[in-house]
Amino acid sequence: MDLEKRLPSEPEPQPQWKPWPERVPEAVAEPVAASPVSLAKGAPEPAPRAEGCLVVALRLPVRIVVLVLVVPVRIVWDALVVCARFVYDRALRPVGRALGWVWRGIAAVLAFVGKVLFVWPWMALWRYVVKPVGLGLLWLLRLLVVVPAVWAYRRVLTPVGHGLVWLGRMLVVVPARWLYARFLTPVGHGLAWLARGVWWVVRGIGLGFWWVLRGIGIVVGTLLRWIFVVPAVALWRWVLAPVGRAVAFVAGEVGDAFGHAWRIAGHVSRAVWGFLRRLFELLCVEPVRWVYRHLFTPVGHVLRDALWRPAGRAARAVGHVARAALGSVRESAREARADFRRMLFGTSREKVPVTGAAEARREPDTVRGRTLGSGTTPLTKD
Repeated sequence: MDLEKRLPSEPEPQPQWKPWPERVPEAVAEPVAASPVSLAKGAPEPAPRAEGCLVVALRLPVRIVVLVLVVPVRIVWDALVVCARFVYDRALRPVGRALGWVWRGIAAVLAFVGKVLFVWPWMALWRYVVKPVGLGLLWLLRLLVVVPAVWAYRRVLTPVGHGLVWLGRMLVVVPARWLYARFLTPVGHGLAWLARGVWWVVRGIGLGFWWVLRGIGIVVGTLLRWIFVVPAVALWRWVLAPVGRAVAFVAGEVGDAFGHAWRIAGHVSRAVWGFLRRLFELLCVEPVRWVYRHLFTPVGHVLRDALWRPAGRAARAVGHVARAALGSVRESAREARADFRRMLFGTSREKVPVTGAAEARREPDTVRGRTLGSGTTPLTKD
């Protein structure tokens, strides 16, 4: 009711200031253990367990020793990898491709020769000799053997078999059924009843013997447990398991040390080979590049502009002159041959040029119209 009567403009009461903050209870101040549900919802994982000073003291010298041993090996390994990659890219792969091509060619030739020598003759023999002969023999066998056998089975063996089955049933099956129903069944029931009685007697004796054996087994098992199992479990729990954990820990630390050392050695190897590559570039590549750029290139440009281009233009001009002279010589020789041919054989009838063929085939331009007397075809000319 007081809250309902309070005015909206009335200020809210402020908390009183205290010179010392209240102490948070230990139960509240302690961090709550992270549960699987909170971890699943994205809560931060608990901090890893701190390692002891013995672990750190053992790990550092092991990693230093392993690093000293692994760095030369990693440097040599990187060099061998580069050399092997170069040999594989420049030698082995082209040789392998060439050998592959040669092998494919040889395989194709051998396959063709094999087909010609082995497959095709046998196919022809099978298709044109063996198959027709086999079909003929099958037809003859069917005609001479199968047809008579089927007739004998249907007309002779089937009636004889039916008669033998009826005779056997009357002589064997009917007496055997009567003997089973009238004699063997009562005798079997009596033997079964006698066997059940013997079984209950033997079962009682067996149960008593079983309880005796079970008591002996319990006693012997207890003695064996305290003589062998308990000492073995104690040996495993207090001796072998701690020693095994220590050996596993040392082996794991050595393996981690080798992994860290191998990665650090990789960085060292890249730095060493990068330094050697840069040194090689500064001592060999850069001087050669500078000589090529500042000496050979200007000299080459000068030789190109002062010697090769004028020489090329002069050679092209001489070639044009030589081709023109050869053309005039060929034309003179052609005219001389034509004059000599006219002198020996005379002039031949001039041919109508291709461009004037249409005009030659045109009718004469006359004032009067075309008639039968003014035909222009060879048949109408006189």
